Amino acid sequence: MKARVCFFVMSFVMLFVTVAKAENTQMDGVDAKSYILIEQSTGRVLSEGNADERLPIASVTKVMTMLLIMEAIEDGKIDFDDMVTVSENAMSYGGSTMFLEAGEQLSVHDMLKGIAVASANDGCVAMAEHLTGSESAFIELMNKRAKELGMENTNFINTNGLDEENHYSSARDVALMSRELLNHPKITEYTSIWTDELRGGKFQLANTNKLIRFYTGANGLKTGSTSQALCCLSASAIRSDMQLIAVVLGAPTSDKRFSSARALLDYGFANYKINKLVSENEKICSADIINGTDDTVKAIAKEGRTALSEKNNNNEIKKRVFVDEDIKAPVNKGDVLGYVEFVTDGKVIDKVDIISEKAVKKKGIGAIIKDIVVGFM
Repeated sequence: MKARVCFFVMSFVMLFVTVAKAENTQMDGVDAKSYILIEQSTGRVLSEGNADERLPIASVTKVMTMLLIMEAIEDGKIDFDDMVTVSENAMSYGGSTMFLEAGEQLSVHDMLKGIAVASANDGCVAMAEHLTGSESAFIELMNKRAKELGMENTNFINTNGLDEENHYSSARDVALMSRELLNHPKITEYTSIWTDELRGGKFQLANTNKLIRFYTGANGLKTGSTSQALCCLSASAIRSDMQLIAVVLGAPTSDKRFSSARALLDYGFANYKINKLVSENEKICSADIINGTDDTVKAIAKEGRTALSEKNNNNEIKKRVFVDEDIKAPVNKGDVLGYVEFVTDGKVIDKVDIISEKAVKKKGIGAIIKDIVVGFM
């Protein structure tokens, strides 16, 4: 395609988002079998240690359970106000519970509170049965979704993380599903609750994640601990528009898991920052339209993009815009008109389509003939 090319310069460094792994060294302040720190919007790994070892993850499993619930809500399969009827099977689960009774009905909203805040094993099973008809069908869905997310070292046997043979994941895989869960912003309305209540105040909730109260910007996600898994945590926090995820597996004590996650998050916030390359629907340029009722149309970014940068680095980024020069009417709203590239050191590090802000109709034959005549005068 013929394209008009424009150059712009952006004055911050871009770290390549295609990096899959960071240097595998033990970070000071981290005491765990396995850990990883990632930035949510780019997926960039900032630090890791033994991140691919298959380990039991206890109730951190519930990150996947919550993800499937949020996706079902977004897809319109269920709603926050839907009532969930508790089965005998769901009631039978012990450990961390919300003390469900067979035949009791609670809303999806309340079930999510129980799962996210109180780590309710019975709530997970009740929601699994509500969504798919059976716990086993839901577990199949969990494993299917794990494969779709590229979780190569994960196998789910249950919905809640109770110790069971062949139920495992890895720090990297937990980070992948945690990142996906945070793509549903409403989940943090649940995972960031410190205290709450259910059943009209008859049942009190207190978050098992101490960082929610004691770490600035903490907004999730899930704790876990069993005799086999030891103490685990997927911790998320946001500051200055940068969302970090720190996963700690196999910490020897509860305090160690929180101090380890805090050390990872502190490192990320101290050394990195997020810059916005382009916002969704941001105007990039104007595109010329041939034989349209409008001569031009605004070309806007189809998606937003962010750049992860080191705080002490100030390299330059060029923004190159490519727009088709032969765009003929009619044009539909959302039609791709070109793309914008982000380049540093001669390498393209990101690319976003630019689309038409609105529809442009084709001129009638009379108007086209008139334009031709005027052009010859």
